[in-house]
Amino acid sequence: RTYSSTETEGQLLNSFVQYFGDSLGRKIKRMPLIEETVLPGDSLLTLPVVIIGNGPSGICLSYLLSGYRPYLSPEAIHPNPILHTKLEEARHLSIVDQDLEYLSEGLEGRSSNPVAVLFDTLLHPDADFGYDYPPVLHWKLEQHNYIPHIVLGKGPPGGAWHSMEGSMLTISFGDWMELPGLSFKEWAASKRRNIKSDRVMPEEIACYYKHYVKVMGLQKNFRDNVYITSVSRLYREEDDEGRSQQNEDISTHHLEMEDGQKSLIKRNWEVRGYQRATDGSHMPFCLFAENVALATGTFDSPGRLQVEGEDFPFVLHSMSDFGAAISKGKLRGKADPVLIVGAGLTAADAVLCAYNNNIPVVHVFRRRVTDTSLIFKQLPKKLYPEYHKVYHMMCTQSHSVDSNQHSAYTSFPEHNVLSFKPEMKCVLQSASGLKKILKFSVALVLIGSHPNLFFLKDQGHSIGHHSNQPITCKGNPIEIDPYTYECTKEANLFALGPLVGDNFVRFLKGGALGIARCLAIRQKKKHELIESGDGGGDGVP
Repeated sequence: RTYSSTETEGQLLNSFVQYFGDSLGRKIKRMPLIEETVLPGDSLLTLPVVIIGNGPSGICLSYLLSGYRPYLSPEAIHPNPILHTKLEEARHLSIVDQDLEYLSEGLEGRSSNPVAVLFDTLLHPDADFGYDYPPVLHWKLEQHNYIPHIVLGKGPPGGAWHSMEGSMLTISFGDWMELPGLSFKEWAASKRRNIKSDRVMPEEIACYYKHYVKVMGLQKNFRDNVYITSVSRLYREEDDEGRSQQNEDISTHHLEMEDGQKSLIKRNWEVRGYQRATDGSHMPFCLFAENVALATGTFDSPGRLQVEGEDFPFVLHSMSDFGAAISKGKLRGKADPVLIVGAGLTAADAVLCAYNNNIPVVHVFRRRVTDTSLIFKQLPKKLYPEYHKVYHMMCTQSHSVDSNQHSAYTSFPEHNVLSFKPEMKCVLQSASGLKKILKFSVALVLIGSHPNLFFLKDQGHSIGHHSNQPITCKGNPIEIDPYTYECTKEANLFALGPLVGDNFVRFLKGGALGIARCLAIRQKKKHELIESGDGGGDGVP
């Protein structure tokens, strides 16, 4: 590795630790850049929590770790009488301090994670039935519950929302995109933003998230322009007599060696990366963490067809690239249509974008138009008229109905792309095996996206529900404990948001609740051990 000067390294580290207090800062003399695989000592900076990803998942987790606590509002009555009775039983306790399994028992919702359903119904009671009830919670800042943490993100707070196509409306209502403690509608009104409908532009949401971090006083925990290069476990020989067995149970894990060597203790995480400066230079860093929370989302790597010719420069994989091609006039006056592959909402956005720019479209997708799993089947027509317009065209303007291939739109249901040719042609195959060759001006493959967990061992393939397979939001999310969101296959590693199947902002907040409760319990146990004189610990007290 090539590192910059130690002075620059020290400046970056100081920015990481300045808010943890002088007692910690005095311990840090330089950036702890190490190459050893065994933890060298306790004097280096070890944070209780490092959060990777600064989108809504990371922001919400930071909010709760900063000491904000939700309580049942004095006058609130939840429309679910059984849940309300449970909430009344411990009204004096914050939700973070209650039994989440007990509270979420029997609840149903559009997430497979029970705590996500619980937190959503507390923040948006009966939202799926069309009601606009206010939250039954109110929030208190309890500084003694603050757990030191840092949130690392590639761009400004808000994550991928800052890079989404700005001309499209969000699929969720603006209220459903909001984070705890700050009403989106009130924020929009205070900024004199003219919100014309319940659905809003991604740029509005991105601006809201960025402002949220500032108004909630979370900036000290956030570092932008940070790129993670590796997250790995450190090991230590079992020779520390001062550690009690209780403390080892909390923060360490034993590994038996096959050849009779000393037993090693699996301990803490090493997080490496660099921060990109305004002049483009890279400032490397290395941090140690007791716990790591993955909040990276799934927008890192566009899905690929894995077919011949997909790497040609005229085959695109993102809406931003397509929008750039349109804005630069590359498609103006082209006789051949744009080829759009996919049947999700992003593909529908691309169809609308092309349609609104008078660009002819050939739309290819594998499913039948009557397939009940198509997303359009789940969207009310009155709320999502533009998507139902696309779905109507998918059904009525099929190639089998309209033989004129140069019309504004032609769909090819139940077709697969076999290959792309250098002369800007595409080979399709129907469900019956019939092949067809189409000419196009540019191809746009929009078949979903996957998280890029390259910084984990084996790219994180070992922590999914299906071992040794890539992590995907739908097919193979990270396997977690449903109430703590800790990875079942890797202790002290947590995940939330799309990585565990919660694509919608309204549900990812439950992950933050589960993690915050788990860490609060462990932090309390650790403090009790320290106060009793039975254990030390690596983390910031």
